[in-house]
Amino acid sequence: AEARASDAARARGEEPGPLAGLPMTVKCVLDIEGLPASAGMKALLARKAVDSEVVSRLRAAGAIIWGHTNVPVGSADWQTFNPLYGTTRNPWDLERTPGGSSGGSAAALAAGYTALEIGADISGSLRIPASFCGVCAHRPSWGLISQRGMAPPWDGIADLDLAVVGPMARSVRDLQLLMSVIASVAPAETPPIEALRVRVWADEPTFPLDPEVEAVVREAVRRLEAKGVVAATAPSPLPVRPMLSAYMTLLMALLGSAWPPAVRGLFEALRGPARLAVAAGAGPLSWAHGVLAVSARHREWLAADEARARLKQSMARVFESCDLILAPVTPTAAFRHDHGPLLASRRIAASDGRRLPYLENFDWIALATLCDLPATVVPAGRTAKGLPVGVQLIGAPRKDAATLAAARAVETVLGGFVPPPMPWTRS
Repeated sequence: AEARASDAARARGEEPGPLAGLPMTVKCVLDIEGLPASAGMKALLARKAVDSEVVSRLRAAGAIIWGHTNVPVGSADWQTFNPLYGTTRNPWDLERTPGGSSGGSAAALAAGYTALEIGADISGSLRIPASFCGVCAHRPSWGLISQRGMAPPWDGIADLDLAVVGPMARSVRDLQLLMSVIASVAPAETPPIEALRVRVWADEPTFPLDPEVEAVVREAVRRLEAKGVVAATAPSPLPVRPMLSAYMTLLMALLGSAWPPAVRGLFEALRGPARLAVAAGAGPLSWAHGVLAVSARHREWLAADEARARLKQSMARVFESCDLILAPVTPTAAFRHDHGPLLASRRIAASDGRRLPYLENFDWIALATLCDLPATVVPAGRTAKGLPVGVQLIGAPRKDAATLAAARAVETVLGGFVPPPMPWTRS
């Protein structure tokens, strides 16, 4: 009915919106009128839903919103499965995950089920699925796009710390189109590729990186340099342990605030042993740091917030000498489904035989999230097994338009989206 109304308005000579008649979907954490977002939980479907802010903006631009795309339970995993709608699979290899938590979004884009998508990101939830499925995504600056109408438990309050709503698409051009609609960010002119100054951050001693992923990243840098890009390999722009420590404290304190009192009580009981383990050297991704973060006292949260402020100041200075930071998105390409109940106990098989801790997926995505930096993911190539690998192009603070414009120039060199073979669709 909406599509027919759009056609009729156009026939009457009315000025169509920039998305007039375009069918698209949104991640199942954003309410659609009459279709409440579930976040993978049956209890949330009983709510009365009105359009979330971002859906309202899309409709005003003429888009036809025809459904939700799948998420993990509570949008709290880098895989996409739940008891309501089952497991979402990667179109490049059905035995592998499309990522999460915007995994349904990325899979639908790659498979051609939808033209455009809106997801959300607090722990790489836009960027990781984009890399795993070979599509594009943009993590915008915090607060640029309203979170009103996100699924509970936080629906109706101020925008969540660290979290953003952002666009996904098969090209940077389409990301720019979506940003112009949902964030009023006009596309900037694409810069000449040879004008870009790129800082390459792909060698971090404490961050694991699969050799096949590293090879794709290195080849992408080589291709950019061949087109005249000034690319300088450099160490981490920030000390990574303080960065991860501040990020995990702020993140887990936020997430833990919505957990049942009984669960929080268990973390309170473990504070003593956790303090001893951290004093003995347990790192930011350890169980001990997680316990202290979930049960953080106000002064501990304030200390992490102060550390974030100092790190953000340092990052502003980094961009005085570069336009973009090019970095991996995750340690590996898309991995095989693993629905084990404890994230901390899962392991990811790397191509060189290593079994990488699942929580290492926090590593490469933490910088942009903690320091509120716009970050665009574009396809960079494929592994020896044919799996997509993206790179994240991290821009200067609040420079979303410039970051997207530079990413469009990079995308032109690297080739952009390639459809997966999808052999299961053949008769």
